[in-house]
Amino acid sequence: MRRLVFLVFACIVCILASSCQYIGKITRVGTNIAVATGTMDEDRAQEINQQADALAKSFQEITPEQEYYIGRAVAAVVLNDYQPYDSEAAGNYVNVLGQSLVLSSERPMTFGGYHFLILDSKEINAFAAPGGLIFVTRGMLNRAANEDEVAAILAHEIAHIELKHGLQSIKKSRLTTAITDIAVSAAENSRNERLAELSSEFGGSIKDITSTLVNNGYSRAFELEADESAVAMLESLGYDPKALMRVLRKMAFRQLLRREGFAKTHPKPWSRIGNIRSSISKSYTPAEAPRQRRVRYRAAMKKV
Repeated sequence: MRRLVFLVFACIVCILASSCQYIGKITRVGTNIAVATGTMDEDRAQEINQQADALAKSFQEITPEQEYYIGRAVAAVVLNDYQPYDSEAAGNYVNVLGQSLVLSSERPMTFGGYHFLILDSKEINAFAAPGGLIFVTRGMLNRAANEDEVAAILAHEIAHIELKHGLQSIKKSRLTTAITDIAVSAAENSRNERLAELSSEFGGSIKDITSTLVNNGYSRAFELEADESAVAMLESLGYDPKALMRVLRKMAFRQLLRREGFAKTHPKPWSRIGNIRSSISKSYTPAEAPRQRRVRYRAAMKKV
């Protein structure tokens, strides 16, 4: 029993620590040992090897089209919990502003294009689904005092798509889940009930951890990276990059009051503000926003 327990857990650890191209090879080493020691029959070993091969193939580079459909699935989950805000003026405003920012990003085109939607919620939050689908709540827009700050919010979310942060999160969670399933499947088909129980508990722990990571949003490193990209977009279009700092200051005070929405899915704002300040070009000089910018912001956001 101890030998098989060690085998299953050693395989899991090795796979987690290895790149996708080695999944099949490592799995075969494990199943060969299991067959040689009599703890697994050849048919079961072949089944597990086939599962590992399928897993490795699924982790080839995700195409833009695949990213688009993944993003649609993520969006469906979001829209299951939130209702779109019914305002043509506000929706058009956010989309035109977002499309302008996209053109100044490092990834101005995706398979399905970029789309921006306001969610009818007082929660303060914004989401970026893979492929170009961006959601921002009314509560988040109400935190913005002008067009520069709305642009800062959208630019940050565009940056997550530009940098494929969502896809990286999905890959990690899919890998962990698939590996867990293979291990649990192998154990449950064993005659040893205790081994199945141990592997199931291990698999549940892994799923709990990955669920926590997803629900808590991106890592601090990803957020800092997105902030830097957002600053570049804002500067290229003549928006005040310090607007992102102002938005984060408001979020910082909000976090002192409650842990919901933005506070749950983003690291502490104060940890990001200094990095944003250092990302702003030394040649940047603040300028007063054009009157037209102020007029269109008030017209579109007055009822949001």
